[in-house]
Amino acid sequence: MKKDVLIIIPAYNEEDSIGTFLDTILSSDITKYADIVVINDASDDRTAEIVRSKQVTLIHHPYNLGYGTALQTGYKYAVLHHYQYVIQIDGDGQHDVCNIPRIYEHLRSRNGASASPDMIICSRFLKNSVSFSISFFKKLAILFFRKFIKLTSGQNITDPTSGLQGLSYPVFSYYATYGNFDNNYPDANMIVQMSLLGFCIQEIPAVMHERKSGKSMHFGIIEPVFYMFVMIFSTCNAYLRYKWHIYPTPKNSRGDANLETK
Repeated sequence: MKKDVLIIIPAYNEEDSIGTFLDTILSSDITKYADIVVINDASDDRTAEIVRSKQVTLIHHPYNLGYGTALQTGYKYAVLHHYQYVIQIDGDGQHDVCNIPRIYEHLRSRNGASASPDMIICSRFLKNSVSFSISFFKKLAILFFRKFIKLTSGQNITDPTSGLQGLSYPVFSYYATYGNFDNNYPDANMIVQMSLLGFCIQEIPAVMHERKSGKSMHFGIIEPVFYMFVMIFSTCNAYLRYKWHIYPTPKNSRGDANLETK
């Protein structure tokens, strides 16, 4: 039976957690409506070997291309195989599997006569969220991007750096197109972009855990400073491109009501 959800799991050197994480999903009711694809971003540990032993789809990158590119590979796969929704979730154990059915439920929901949301973001900062403490630097960055998103798009987004998201077909098919997605750091910049294009974005409470193994991209001193610099530049670029049209806006943007859907 054709399933309408694709769970995308980008993975790089996650041998300590990916097997248990996949087993948790595969032993649940989630498999009744969702397929799983793991994007192995040229891991140099046993990640691919472990994933290959599970009943999921595995896609390899020949070189380490980064988190954003791994996600876009998943979007392209979802478009090619005609899925209706995508749920992107990390395989390092930080994102609890219980978030998946809740994201799916909200993606399909309708509020009165309004359409279903295009994008669901799981937030660590809403009431009833369960999360772990984060560093002072990351709190500062999140506060900054909250204010920037509100100023540029009018959206109140409490967790602009959350990678735990659910996307409808119009969103992930747009992301799958060349030039429409940040292959390096897809965070607040993507929220500004999609908000200005007219997509409906909603947040729901998240259940997240502290990373038990591996290394975050915000580890150390240089990495988070570089991330902050790049994200400020990229978010400003998204604002200029889609608000003031300083850069060419894609013809199939939702703002022009020409976005192709299924």
